[in-house]
Amino acid sequence: MITSQQLRAARALLGIDQRQLAEMAGLSLPTIQRMEASDGQVRGVIDTLVKIITALEESGIELIGENASSIGI
Repeated sequence: MITSQQLRAARALLGIDQRQLAEMAGLSLPTIQRMEASDGQVRGVIDTLVKIITALEESGIELIGENASSIGI
């Protein structure tokens, strides 16, 4: 899962706006806006979440789970 805070932070790291993320993920701008406006974990259709995560990962963003270490051991 991804939180709205992670989504906004990932966009900021990439230097892209909501419209650009929507295009990268093949989604509508209102979908991205709605997801970023939510509190905590983003809720939605699994396929939509996968599209967003895939677009971010293909751009070099690596999402880690809550309480997970970002250092590979």
